[in-house]
Amino acid sequence: MSNSNVLDYLNDPSPRTLGRSPLEWLDRLHKPTVVRVAGRDRSRTRAMATLLHGNEPSGLFALHRWLLEQQTPEVNMLFLLGGVYPAKIPPALSLRQLPEGRDLNRCFKEPFEGEEGAIAEAMLAELRKENLECLLDVHNTSGTGPAFAVTITNDGAHQALTSLFTDRLIMTDLRLGALMEYSEQEVPTVTIECGGSQDDLAHQLAYDGLVRYTSRPDVLSLETADWDVAVLRNPIRVELAPEATIEYRLEPTGQADLTFPPDIEHRNFGIVSPDEPLGWIGEKGLSVLTAIGHNRTENMERILRVKNGQIYPAQAIKAFMITTNPIIAKSDCLFYAVKATGEPIF
Repeated sequence: MSNSNVLDYLNDPSPRTLGRSPLEWLDRLHKPTVVRVAGRDRSRTRAMATLLHGNEPSGLFALHRWLLEQQTPEVNMLFLLGGVYPAKIPPALSLRQLPEGRDLNRCFKEPFEGEEGAIAEAMLAELRKENLECLLDVHNTSGTGPAFAVTITNDGAHQALTSLFTDRLIMTDLRLGALMEYSEQEVPTVTIECGGSQDDLAHQLAYDGLVRYTSRPDVLSLETADWDVAVLRNPIRVELAPEATIEYRLEPTGQADLTFPPDIEHRNFGIVSPDEPLGWIGEKGLSVLTAIGHNRTENMERILRVKNGQIYPAQAIKAFMITTNPIIAKSDCLFYAVKATGEPIF
């Protein structure tokens, strides 16, 4: 299958083709779309992917605003809009992925199976056509909370890219088939999590970062960074078993395997001490949870413990990517955690 059967292409789009709003533009998109904008320096190219998840709009909003302004970037820009199909299903921008479909950001590895696999393979082919300087993948967090970045490589170039948007960087050795793993092609690649999908500050952060990314001659040097970046290494990924149930309530009903309070998102990037309960566990206990480290080993006893039906941290932790969306909690993960000091949990 050729890429043209999978992707649509826009070259230096004019404002009249973009619609007056991001939703109007989304309505005009028919397939996952590649947008190219010529830069002042035609010998260099930077790339940005966004909307890999159809319910994470900040990157789309930022790109639409930037394109309408008809700014000329410092170098050529390649933009990839991946999750157009789920994003267009009414109500627009409400579905992470197609019903019964796969998470597109888990499909950037062989075998490229199904519709999402074909989209991921075509996007990778577009990236490989270019002599890329770097690649960003812009997302929203699955819950409310501060912005952060994620990478599989921690060096000056990745920290400099992070600093265009935020001062927090998560470095992980986990491999899930995410676009971020393109860093292994020796192209500096960073995922940007802008904050909550309904947060105007997240939309503004995405736009401000995009302006920096497209307008600066050098985005890979820490000498030009706006602030220092704090690096958290190899977080533990806590997952809920597929058959398990979760509720978000002030008190457990006794019907769910796991109950979190409705304001659990406020724990994002905060320190939780061993005497602070996170929620309630059902009769099945911690067997409904897994805690996977970068070496794929189980680390539950280092993360969580149970006392009188409540879940507590086994040690002081810093948690992030906590969500109150039960669908994402089950299909992706409950949260990530490192030690309160920011060091890995081994």
